[in-house]
Amino acid sequence: MNPIIMSNINQTLSLQPEASMPRCPQFPSKTRGVGLIEVMVAILVLAVGLLGIAALQATTLRSSQGSLERSQAVIQTYGILDSMRANTAAAAGGAYTIGMTCAPPGAPATLALRDIAAWIQGFQAELGTNACGQIESIGSGLYRITMRWQDQRGVNTQDLLTVSSL
Repeated sequence: MNPIIMSNINQTLSLQPEASMPRCPQFPSKTRGVGLIEVMVAILVLAVGLLGIAALQATTLRSSQGSLERSQAVIQTYGILDSMRANTAAAAGGAYTIGMTCAPPGAPATLALRDIAAWIQGFQAELGTNACGQIESIGSGLYRITMRWQDQRGVNTQDLLTVSSL
């Protein structure tokens, strides 16, 4: 390094009095434990945040379960509509028309009754044994299919109403 620069640096350093340099203060006994309190507060904040995340996850799972049930109900509704389309003569004759029922027909003798029994058993397997269904003709080849079930949490009764033509 250049000797002139070195001498300037030494002069600059020597011009500053030692009294102006900050010293580490001595901590009085009152301030002991501040670090521990800060750690405890941080853990508390973290715990509250984790509880919030857990509550959000539980809400998401409940909503997902309800969505799954509605999707299964739609699939079951389309299943009976497809059965009715495959047997249009019986559907037009009113063989598929039933009131709100939770019990499948006993000893189904016709294709329509077998379809209805399979439909009721299918949606009860997916949505629970308290699930019920109804098929009604509303004229002009239109049919209204209603499904009702208690959600898996047991909180609300869900209804799904589908109107379709054959």
